[in-house]
Amino acid sequence: MSDNAAYDVDLLVIGAGSGGVRCARIAAGHGARVAIIEARHWGGTCVNLGCVPKKLMVQASEYPDYVVDSHGFGWDTQPGHHNWKTLIAAKDREIERLNGIYVSMLEKSGVRLITGFARFEDAYTVVTEPTPLSPDAKPERITAARIVVATGSTPTKLDIEGADLAITSDEVFHLAEMPRRVCIVGSGYIGVEFAGIFAGLGAEVDLVYRQPLPLRGFDEDLRSALYTAIDQRGVRQHVKASPTSIRRKEGVLVVTLDSGVEIEADCVMLATGRHPKTNGLALEKAGVRLDDGGRVAVDAASQTSTPDIYAIGDVTNRINLTPVAIAEGHILADYLFAGHEREWAFDTTPKAVFFTPPLASVGLTEDEAAERGPADIYVSSFRPMRHTLSGRERRTVMKLVVDQASQKVVGAHMLGEDAPELMQGLAIAVTAGLRKADFDRTIGIHPTSGEEFVTMRSRTRVAGA
Repeated sequence: MSDNAAYDVDLLVIGAGSGGVRCARIAAGHGARVAIIEARHWGGTCVNLGCVPKKLMVQASEYPDYVVDSHGFGWDTQPGHHNWKTLIAAKDREIERLNGIYVSMLEKSGVRLITGFARFEDAYTVVTEPTPLSPDAKPERITAARIVVATGSTPTKLDIEGADLAITSDEVFHLAEMPRRVCIVGSGYIGVEFAGIFAGLGAEVDLVYRQPLPLRGFDEDLRSALYTAIDQRGVRQHVKASPTSIRRKEGVLVVTLDSGVEIEADCVMLATGRHPKTNGLALEKAGVRLDDGGRVAVDAASQTSTPDIYAIGDVTNRINLTPVAIAEGHILADYLFAGHEREWAFDTTPKAVFFTPPLASVGLTEDEAAERGPADIYVSSFRPMRHTLSGRERRTVMKLVVDQASQKVVGAHMLGEDAPELMQGLAIAVTAGLRKADFDRTIGIHPTSGEEFVTMRSRTRVAGA
């Protein structure tokens, strides 16, 4: 690479999602000349078609429960009618506000904003083309000393007959009407969360997935507890099943499963994974290598196979969560323009699934801990105080995984109300390497569910012995 002065900018970021925006802002703060290109949504998937609007819809779906539960506390409230259009309009206003915040943050940081589709011409040159959202945007050719690919991912549809009749998480936030019968395929984050959303809003929901339990990769005790919670939510689960076709019949959609079962629905949603958004980038012209899964291959410093080209976030094959992309972007900007690296603990990245009730986790599952050696397992299951009066059949499950040799708490897991809020605090403890004795000597807050994490004294079992 020659002197940076020979280039239009010191850093060009392709993709204005959470990771790309953070990288651009921090780099500009270090004095770099930065430009960022976005083709569709400022703020990326999380703000526009993911985490933020999803959680707003989860919250909307919980209000009918509050009405029913209030009766046990003496209230004479009555269920009302939900207006889907009102919810979508309110959600859109909030997303528009957040879009404006992202643009404002970039502009205040001195970052140059470019709207358009980006395509590599060579390892140091990118050209842009107008988008349907900005047809009047002028094509540009921009050279950069360093380039960051942060284009994220996009939903993957199954290769089955009639897949074009189904929607994905990209379209679900903009449905004109609330569907009354919904068939969701897939039991990862998105499938589970939208099963809960639609069920809470009054739809009949069928959830189809290949595994015997939902949320592959999570702790088995929590997967089992979630299976029960999904049943209690009124969702029909079709386990160890896969769709073979979708067809339209007399105004409804019919999903045929490999078992021969047919499900009628007004809306079919495929929540069957995501793939990196690399189409059209012409990465091959820059010599950037993709891995076997089609993601941009990077090393520990986020560098691709081409010097001076980096990649962060969901376009890579690492932990595909928004806060991780933000951390990667911050680390990279510091590394490139400040000469130091900010420390983040990726191996204890907490996770949350916003079902009703929600699920959250940090650290090792029981099976993962057992592979490393004997682990002490502590499990508690109880009915939350609220539901002793509401009458609702809902249980909270909490679990600690403790390395037997060191007595460090290496995993914490919970299904129950406020689980994500509690888990953020527990993630600090697990990241810090606190021992079970540190939990035991901590005074609880009574009466709370959270105090159970510091009062679990009796070991449930030993794993991996």
